[in-house]
Amino acid sequence: MAHSKLNMRNTTLCYIEQDGKYLMLHRVRKENDLNHDKWVGIGGKFEEGESPEDCLLREVREETGLRLEHWRYCGIVTFVSDEWGTEYMHLFHADLFRGNLCRDCDEGTLEWLPKTELRKKELWSGDHIFLDLMESGAPFFSLKLCYRGETLTAAVLNGGDLKIHGT
Repeated sequence: MAHSKLNMRNTTLCYIEQDGKYLMLHRVRKENDLNHDKWVGIGGKFEEGESPEDCLLREVREETGLRLEHWRYCGIVTFVSDEWGTEYMHLFHADLFRGNLCRDCDEGTLEWLPKTELRKKELWSGDHIFLDLMESGAPFFSLKLCYRGETLTAAVLNGGDLKIHGT
């Protein structure tokens, strides 16, 4: 039986909260960005030898200039797509940091967005599911989101199917 190398990425995503707002990244600067024009939290790809926390702290520092002092590891989100390889996204929420926000991020525009406004912005459909889990303080979870193009076709939480709109 032939073995092929699986193309799976590990990434982090962090929602940094202060005064009822999240620090969001509006992805508008990179070419060929699968997140183009979407609003996402802060994060990125693991480097060799990094733990989820190592990647979290490095990515937040690189993209924002901030140093996290308190965070919660909320869960892991497995993205499956017909257009790109499987991605394991390690989801964090942070509520204490120090430093000054840098205003120049090469991936897009950083903005403190009221939590009440976030759901009105351009997000991936599945983001609403993990945001609900994170914001409700759910215990550590495993969420699998399956996409065909930009359409969410299935969601599985801790091994059980979730009902999604349109399926």
